Amino acid sequence: ISHRISGIFLSFGLLAMFVFVFLLAIGQDYYALWQYFSNSLIGEVILMGWVLALFFHMFNGIRHLFWDYGLGLSLSVSKWSGLFVCFATIIISILIGIISLGLIL
Repeated sequence: ISHRISGIFLSFGLLAMFVFVFLLAIGQDYYALWQYFSNSLIGEVILMGWVLALFFHMFNGIRHLFWDYGLGLSLSVSKWSGLFVCFATIIISILIGIISLGLIL
């Protein structure tokens, strides 16, 4: 169920990206609204949540691909692969957050 919930959050993130492109296309003054939103605390939390949903959905989708081939269906492997998905999601999302802040590279 968490895979489907992350897909729903990705849909909302897609709408946000549409608004971003739309504001960028209609002019610099309107793009300033996007910058004001995305640089606020609530904007950063929403965008980081979208990044978390993106990576969780991606890693869990890969996990589901293995399940489609009959790999990793035992209870113990399923438990550990689920923990790996959560761990990888957090690590990669933190790295993307650090890179977006300009602290690396």
